[in-house]
Amino acid sequence: MIQLLGEFDCKLDAKGRLMVPAALKKQLPEAEKEGFIINRGFEKNLVIYPKSVWNEVLAEVSKLNTYDTEVRMFVRSFTRGATEINLDAAGRVLIPKSLAEYAGLGNDIVLAGQLDKIEVWDKKSYEDIFDNVPENFAALAQKVMGGKKGGADGV
Repeated sequence: MIQLLGEFDCKLDAKGRLMVPAALKKQLPEAEKEGFIINRGFEKNLVIYPKSVWNEVLAEVSKLNTYDTEVRMFVRSFTRGATEINLDAAGRVLIPKSLAEYAGLGNDIVLAGQLDKIEVWDKKSYEDIFDNVPENFAALAQKVMGGKKGGADGV
């Protein structure tokens, strides 16, 4: 099971390529060989999935009832722009222009490990979302994780 950690400040070059940080590549030895899928995120960001994780997600999506109009719209929206990407010999990936435009990516970006995937954000947009974090993070944790046994302090 993949567990990606860390935030990495990166830059896009003039051709839209991103150098994947060595510390992140170390967390992805198998995925580096099999490739990745990049897609639109639920916010104005992108998500990079190791191909094996993307296949698991698609297996779940394929179980949905495509006779339902909302399901069809979700599937179209979710898979829109999904593109296979691979590391080149220099350790870079090319971010498709249409996806970079969707996420409003400038030259300065952040890669954020999010469990089994990597979120790609414009640096300012990423910082802005944390300006809006609820004042009482503990209350949010209680709401989201309150039914779980243990927790960060009680593991």
